[in-house]
Amino acid sequence: MSGHNKWSKIKRQKEKTDGQKSKIFGKFVRLITAEVKKASGNTSSPGVRTAIEKAKSENVPNDIIDRAIKKSSEPSDAMEEITYEAYGPGGCGILIEALTGNRNKAAQEVKFILSKHGFSLAGIGSVTWAFERAPDMEWNACTTIPLSDEDGEKLAELIDELEENDEVQNVYTNAE
Repeated sequence: MSGHNKWSKIKRQKEKTDGQKSKIFGKFVRLITAEVKKASGNTSSPGVRTAIEKAKSENVPNDIIDRAIKKSSEPSDAMEEITYEAYGPGGCGILIEALTGNRNKAAQEVKFILSKHGFSLAGIGSVTWAFERAPDMEWNACTTIPLSDEDGEKLAELIDELEENDEVQNVYTNAE
């Protein structure tokens, strides 16, 4: 019987964990690259330092961080930070932060994921009123909405699928 030896099992487990690490590392590389370009190459700016600290907290190796900084000095397409707004299950607000080089592709991917779960994008400013920007550039909910267990499960599935997308950096919600 092929595929039933110890090496095959280890190989499959390694492929799974390496794929997860690669996805996380890729998000942080894009974030660092965008922050360095925003800071015009100044690696000691607060935004760059915060991005590097977040990457290190997720165990991104230093050589990958250094490559991201070097990559940002090369001329290439500009990475854009985009914030999408949507309403989720039970009427809770969802803020989706994306970092992309192709604005249309990111919008279509986010729209597709939302529509697959029965939701759609909301207008600009329709959800941000329920959040405030913290000094560390994170969104905090000002008002919260209680959800039923069923709606909570739907929201968890939606957030998991959004976070699996390569373009999406963070997802915030005001659900309790």
